[in-house]
Parts: sequence; structure tokens; C-alpha cells
Amino acid sequence: MSRTSQSPRPRQRSLPDWFKKPLPTGGAIRPMQRIVEEKKLNTVCASAKCPNLNECWSRKTATFMVLGNNCTRRCFFCSVPKAQPDPVDADEPRRVAEAVEALDLRHVVITSVDRDDLPDRGAAHFVAVIAALRATGDRVIEVLTPDFRGYDDGAREVAQARPDIFNHNVETVPHLYSRVRPGAVYKHSMALLQRVKRYDDSILTKSGLMLGLGETNDQVIETMHDLRAHDVDILTLGQYLRPSDRELPVDRYVPPAEFDELAAEGRRLGFLGVYAGPFVRSSYNADSVYAEVRARR
Repeated sequence: MSRTSQSPRPRQRSLPDWFKKPLPTGGAIRPMQRIVEEKKLNTVCASAKCPNLNECWSRKTATFMVLGNNCTRRCFFCSVPKAQPDPVDADEPRRVAEAVEALDLRHVVITSVDRDDLPDRGAAHFVAVIAALRATGDRVIEVLTPDFRGYDDGAREVAQARPDIFNHNVETVPHLYSRVRPGAVYKHSMALLQRVKRYDDSILTKSGLMLGLGETNDQVIETMHDLRAHDVDILTLGQYLRPSDRELPVDRYVPPAEFDELAAEGRRLGFLGVYAGPFVRSSYNADSVYAEVRARR
């Protein structure tokens, strides 16, 4: 595989041809916009400026972001606002469930900002959202949680609520953690994912990395080995895009062929599913990913 060591090179400033695709028209996303606005909800799609927003919203899929829109961490890859969070909205689980019913979603993805200001880091709120969604009928529930830093029972409490998929992204290779994810601990994230499996091995675990931040492919493969050693079932690999001038610049745009090679390596390592490509995000086409993995399990 190419690019096994780091070397100085000029940063690419424009999107390559492979990172361009037609977008749905604005009218196609209005039903999702209307529901999100009516229920006063946040989505990571909008807050994190996801490049797939138009495509996903036109399909009536979204990742709901609970516990507010202000994050207590200052990760240097993310555009979610960094500010004092609002008080926990106890009515939010009900409104999320109503939005899901209105959109008739069969696969629901729930994430949150980091809430290091809360004693349980937001774990109880995830549990409340899962309970509200279960009350609406038979749906696949996927959670994408923070690391619950300093609250080791967070993973247990959320796992005991029985989501179908428990996702926690390690985001990048350990070599880049201090630069990309200050305040996060790589080993803590790995341990959290493994604990979920020990609490309930029927829950699928999932994690993802962004590429193009300065990592080498050897470092990515080492991290993939580590994820498998911690019992992670599903892996996503996508291209990092700089949301604004305030975040880290893109080091390089990874060619599709390299994503394909990394995906093939992941399958050799035993992941139930590996989804890699420039547009891949941890929740991108989550319903299709789940269906494929369940068929292989």
C-alpha cells in the first residue's frame, strides 16, 4: 500500500474531481427541514456541515443531535459550536420520537455533543431517548456517543438500554490525538467500545476514522487492528473536510483506490462491515450498512 511514511508536501487547496457529485435540489430537503424546525431539534448534519446533508435529507434520513448544540470540547476538526451548554431539555426525547414517527424512520441515529459539565456526561439522556423511541414501535436504534470522560458507567447505562448499534468514533490515529482531539484519550475510547460488548455482545459496535489529517496508511492499519482487538464489528473510513478556516486544514485528499485498499484490509481483519470512501461518514447510509451486516452475521 502506498504512503507508508510521512513526508513534507504542499497541502491541497481544491477538491479533486472524485470529490464532486450532483446534489438534490433544495425542495427535496424541505420535509426534513420542516420537521427539525417544528420540533426544535438539532442534527449533526447541519451543525457539523456534513457534505452529505442534501443527499441524506432528501431521503428523509438524519442524525439527531441531542443535549443541545454547544459542545464542551474543543476538537480541532469539528465545527459544532464550543460554548457553555444549555440546561438539559427533559422534553427532547419526546420531540425526537415524534419527529421519527412523523418521518416514519425505520433506522434512527442519535448522537450528542460532549457534555463534560454533567455528572453522567449525558448518559441518562441517551437512555431516555432510546426509551422514547422504543415506545414508538419496532425501529433500529443506533447511538453515536461521546466518550463519557470521567464517567465509566456511561457505556454500561447506554448499553443496558439495548440500542441495536453502539457507535463511538476514535476519529483519527493515536499519533494525532493531541493535535486533533485534545481532551480525548485514545485508550479510553478503545476501552469504552470493548466494554459495550462485554455488557451485551448482541449489540453491534461501530467506529470510524477521518483520513487526510496527516496520518499514514500504516498508522490507519494499526488502528484497524486495535479496533478489531477491542471487538469492534463495523468500521467507517471517510475523507476529512475542513468545515471552516477555524479548523485544521486538510493535509491531503485520499484517492478512492486507497480507500478501497484499506477496506479490503479491514475485511481481512474480520470486521463484519467496512465502509470506506471520500463521502463516507459514520452515519452515512446507516440503514443499508445495518442491513448488510445483519445479513452476514
